[in-house]
Amino acid sequence: MTEDTQHWYASWFDSPFYHILYKDRDHEEAQQFMDNLTEYLNIPEGGDILDLACGKGRHSIYLNSLGYNVTGVDLSENSIDFAKQFENDSLHFEVHDMCQPYKKQFDAVFNLFTSFGYFDNEDDNLKTIEAIKANLNPYGFGVIDFMNSAFVMDHLVSEDIKTVEGIDFKQTRSLKDGYITKDISFSHEGEHFTFQERVKAFSLADFELLFEKAGVYLLDVFGDYKLRPYDAKTSERLVMIFK
Repeated sequence: MTEDTQHWYASWFDSPFYHILYKDRDHEEAQQFMDNLTEYLNIPEGGDILDLACGKGRHSIYLNSLGYNVTGVDLSENSIDFAKQFENDSLHFEVHDMCQPYKKQFDAVFNLFTSFGYFDNEDDNLKTIEAIKANLNPYGFGVIDFMNSAFVMDHLVSEDIKTVEGIDFKQTRSLKDGYITKDISFSHEGEHFTFQERVKAFSLADFELLFEKAGVYLLDVFGDYKLRPYDAKTSERLVMIFK
């Protein structure tokens, strides 16, 4: 069986295999990032945060535990269905397309863990930043946490196999037409599956151009989750603060 769709992210992010493959993500590192980020932004106690492309809600749930009112939105119905079990009076989840503005404004809008740049229509990248701008209140900040594409390309592992829960995921990576592509293939219960991840290899300069078109202002750039200075060659992340 081969999974295929016009928008790769719509099927892959909604697949249980996506969450199996990435089940070992570093939650402690993610929580430290949220601690550092909310302190740096000085978000008021009880402030409103939109977690854009929230997945199963790991960042949203932790942000809510810090005392913020959090809304997590994602295109994946399966992920939102899972996250809804954690809802409370100050934590809500909803299926939503991040290319479109949400229905209220926030003190901060977070787009985390390279949840950007995978659209088939490149106009949707600009629309997403315009949507973030529309969802910020007058004192709000937008945050995009993206991979440092130059670092990723310099350290690209062309092929490997990752075994999780007895499934051998073969991963093949390449740079094609300005996109960093990962082809994932595996068998499970006698069926064969193939998926692809495809993310635009945006540089800081590319983002600066998008920000200019969207009419937002880049305030600061960091290179990792400890909010250390960004270095184009050595930083693993590209964390941008704007409004």
